[in-house]
Amino acid sequence: MQLKALFIPHTAMTLTSHLEQKMLEHLEFLYPGRGGAVLEQLQALLKRYPNLAQPTPTPPWSEKDAILITYGDQITQAGEAPLQTLHRFLRRYLQGVLSGVHILPFYPYTSDDGFSVVDFKQVKPEWGTWEHIQAIAQDFRLMADLVCNHASASSPWFQAFLRDEPKYQDYFTVVAPGTDLSRVFRPRALPLLTPFQTKSGEKLVWTTFSTDQIDLNFANPEVLLEVLDALLFYAKNGAQLIRLDAVGFIWKEIGTACVHLEGAHRIVKLMRLVLDVVAPPGVLITETNVPHKDNIAYFGNGQDEAQMVYQFPLPPLVLNTFRTGDASKLAAWAAGLKPPSEQTTFFNFLASHDGLGVVPAQGLLEPEEIAALVQQALDHGGRVNYKDTPEGPVPYELCLTLFDALNHPHSDESEDLKINRFMAANAILLSLQGVPGIYIHSLLGSPSDHAGLEESGINRRLNRHKFSGPELEGLLSSPNTRAHRVLARYTHLLKVRAAHPAFHPGAPQVVMESREVLRIIRGYRDRQVGCYINVTPRPQPINRVGRDLISGKYFSGQIPPYGVLWLV
Repeated sequence: MQLKALFIPHTAMTLTSHLEQKMLEHLEFLYPGRGGAVLEQLQALLKRYPNLAQPTPTPPWSEKDAILITYGDQITQAGEAPLQTLHRFLRRYLQGVLSGVHILPFYPYTSDDGFSVVDFKQVKPEWGTWEHIQAIAQDFRLMADLVCNHASASSPWFQAFLRDEPKYQDYFTVVAPGTDLSRVFRPRALPLLTPFQTKSGEKLVWTTFSTDQIDLNFANPEVLLEVLDALLFYAKNGAQLIRLDAVGFIWKEIGTACVHLEGAHRIVKLMRLVLDVVAPPGVLITETNVPHKDNIAYFGNGQDEAQMVYQFPLPPLVLNTFRTGDASKLAAWAAGLKPPSEQTTFFNFLASHDGLGVVPAQGLLEPEEIAALVQQALDHGGRVNYKDTPEGPVPYELCLTLFDALNHPHSDESEDLKINRFMAANAILLSLQGVPGIYIHSLLGSPSDHAGLEESGINRRLNRHKFSGPELEGLLSSPNTRAHRVLARYTHLLKVRAAHPAFHPGAPQVVMESREVLRIIRGYRDRQVGCYINVTPRPQPINRVGRDLISGKYFSGQIPPYGVLWLV
């Protein structure tokens, strides 16, 4: 009844309301002595949005869920808005295969391929309209980005700041010259502060990621309300899942590392309350490319913060597994995974629009193993991005496609073996407990885009190739192309996975001690599936028999090089 009371017109909540008390508690922590006043503003904001509740189960995911990760202009066709072209591709190839799509920032932007947002409430005009977004959301569960840490230097907010307009003077973090910021955690090898010339003179402004990405100042409650407004606006326009980009950096306190502070967690908890009130069962997914302990802290107590967290250690652990032909470290890590409640799960992925992060592998892999992954990426034609530390620059991500990370582009190995290795890696993604996120270039087995790197000078462009419609049609038209073969095998795996309850994100998982063959047991005793993935280029004996869900055949004997079995 308390949830519904929030939507009765002209009916104010009372301070005895449990939800209101929780909101007030978080706001008082963030803004001591001002929490009540900010709560009144938040109440007014909530009344501007109708009840957006969806009739979906709790938790709002199942074995049928898998999310494609793609750009809004991933495919361009002459005479058609890119979002329409994307929708047509999704319906043609992925309807009934993938349940959802994460469209990376589709708002007007100035850099970082979308993550320097100019206007949080517009669709980039060259790509389409909100009607196109809503149409996709009718056919697929939509994940949208809330780029909550920063805005573009060209945004109206920052331009007003530069003009010294009073409302916007506290929208961004200004730091006095000489302030000791030595303890601040740096994710990039770039200056933390950027000088900008304003109407009243030069000011040093906090820029965590680039000079075009100006950090928002959440110490100003008006900024919090702006971001919550954007959150609700996305839910209103069809987004069921909200990815919180770089959320760990949103709360600053001079003298600290300024990452993963309690203030950041309180803001995520406020976002969760707001969605629980207005748009249940909206799902928050935190994007924190950091070591595992810090990452899973965004689950909160399992009831009050993000419902999903990105599983960042998975990509480097899988790369190390196939580099060494030894799954023991991956298995040991996965054996200890357990979401804190039935209302939470992991968002598993092996590749995304960013590079393949190696920082989350710290403490899970030895320094020399991480160094070997870096060298393998370089040997395979990739590039490496670095971040600053007190000890000097260290690698934080490998820039190349997943296919090239796993396979040397110029080796004399057969194409069959390369595709088998690639599909074995992705079978791990689909076997583990959680919801899989699949980058479009993994769905197609794309090579690294060296022309894109050369043209832009941006390392990440190796993994961000955009297709023309005729180009993609050509890649998929012949059954002999790698893209066609990978897509066919991937869609088959996804359909098999969706048909068995053992792959429900909440179904039990037991990861056995493994070396050459990764062994994962999923599901309840009467409906279990044994997942066996050979991580070596040699046949391996399996002391198990049964029907393989993937081939439909009875299995007994050896699993082939980079073979995958889902046995019942």
